[in-house]
Amino acid sequence: MSVKLKIIFMGTPEFATESLKLLVLKNYNIVGVVTSPDKPSGRGQKITSSSVKLFAETQNLTILQPENLRDSDFIRNLKKLNADIFIVVAFRILPEKVWKIP
Repeated sequence: MSVKLKIIFMGTPEFATESLKLLVLKNYNIVGVVTSPDKPSGRGQKITSSSVKLFAETQNLTILQPENLRDSDFIRNLKKLNADIFIVVAFRILPEKVWKIP
């Protein structure tokens, strides 16, 4: 019997999206995606989402967008996903309380 690891993917820029796409294509068990919050961008300061978020939405993946990686609500929601591992591609430096979760 094979066990499917529960994975949380963390990343923001466009090149991180390619890693997430490959994991999805290979049918890995992505239980959540953590990416930067939406932010104003460009001349009109239109609110834009990260490339990782846009792809995650097309796959109906759970998305977390914390402003602060030490926020208690974020930590609680991350723990609820009960991940076995985190895969981090071009994301912020994780505080110890986050990287000790899986």
